[in-house]
Amino acid sequence: MMGRMRAALFVAALAVAGPSVAGQSAEVSQFELDNGMKVLVRVDPRAPVVVSQVWYGIGSVDEHRGVTGISHVLEHMMFKGTDDLEPGEFAEIVQRHGGEHNAFTGRGYTGYYQQIAAEHLELLFRLEADRMSDLALDQTEFERERSVVLEERAQRVEDNPHALTQERLRATAFPSSTARNPVIGWPADLESMSLDQVATWYGQWYAPNNAALVVVGDVDPQRVHTLAQQYFGDKAPTELPPRPPRGEVEPRGEARIEVQAPANVPYLAMGWRVPSLVTAEDPTDAYALDVLVEVLDGGRSARIERELVRGSAVASSAGAGYSMLSRTDELLMMAGAPAQERSVEDLEQALREQVERLKDGEIGAEELERVKTNVRASEVFQRDSMFYQAMRIGLLETIGVGQDAYDAYREGIEAVTADDVRRVAEKYLTDERLTVAELVPTSVESGSAPPAPASDPASPGGDAIGH
Repeated sequence: MMGRMRAALFVAALAVAGPSVAGQSAEVSQFELDNGMKVLVRVDPRAPVVVSQVWYGIGSVDEHRGVTGISHVLEHMMFKGTDDLEPGEFAEIVQRHGGEHNAFTGRGYTGYYQQIAAEHLELLFRLEADRMSDLALDQTEFERERSVVLEERAQRVEDNPHALTQERLRATAFPSSTARNPVIGWPADLESMSLDQVATWYGQWYAPNNAALVVVGDVDPQRVHTLAQQYFGDKAPTELPPRPPRGEVEPRGEARIEVQAPANVPYLAMGWRVPSLVTAEDPTDAYALDVLVEVLDGGRSARIERELVRGSAVASSAGAGYSMLSRTDELLMMAGAPAQERSVEDLEQALREQVERLKDGEIGAEELERVKTNVRASEVFQRDSMFYQAMRIGLLETIGVGQDAYDAYREGIEAVTADDVRRVAEKYLTDERLTVAELVPTSVESGSAPPAPASDPASPGGDAIGH
């Protein structure tokens, strides 16, 4: 089953309350410091622990050619010391106090998180505030981390034929905008990247007015606000640079590419250019596209698994994916590997037939209700994790849809009809919007076969990379 971010990225709505509070509800309290930094708090008293996350509104869609991958490289450098801390000391302090920490970079954001006993929240704020403005950028550490990222790219992309195929597909599907950028960066840009470029990127984007502090756990919102003001309130805002335009040239016809790489079996990836919740003129389209993907790949009873993998056995594995929470247009993906004795052409034909069935409106009431039941269940499961509660809050805030997106999303999904799914299939799943990438296996040396892909067959791929 396709593991998409959709179900993990929503939280309860905010309501206005109080002169010093930008927004507040029974679930989430939101404050804004005078320097523009946002503070969002959700109380969860089930255990005496807290999750603290700092999100910066900077990612691969903000990068231009020549510095692709720089947001991810800077994420690595954030663990390499400050004016007051030695390299690695941040991690050592958190671990000594019984906490866990890490970071991630995505297309539209970079985030840093810790989970620790609630009594140590002030310590986390002090550490994060320190590296927001006083990062030590050392040449030796930079060269070491750049090498680490290049090796990471080799393992995750160059040596993973499915990921490599999806990367090339995305670059073809988005020929003119930064939506084509891989989060991890292009090899030539990483190899030529300088410490001065990283320092400039840090100075431009790591500012309180480009940051959101998210706290979930056994805390008092007003105390969190007070501590945030104490540690982050004196950080000076910056004039943020203009971001690259989001617009992309209109698709003018089907594009096809062939990717040759060492692999044991062929692989097919098909991607249609579609809007995200941010870019859709009508949010109903995004909700309907999400339901459409769930119809295709929402568990063992969904169409692709039931009909193409276990039914006709045209695919050994296949799936569909769509990430609706993106600052740019996205790809709706269908992909998979053909079964033995079946060809890539057979698989493509079978996937196209699934699309045509959607356009014909072949969706029953029971099938549609299964999708909506899955959405309701996902909400319950995600609310059980403090970490993913914080992830939902941070992502919604950072991509710009705001905290009321949760209620709007749930209501939007509930309102989707079979005719809505048919309509968006006809509107967006056209050959004019389609890019097809075929992995053509080349020889694999004995004992050196590429590892199995870490992602599902049709994962949109590269949405976020952990430290």
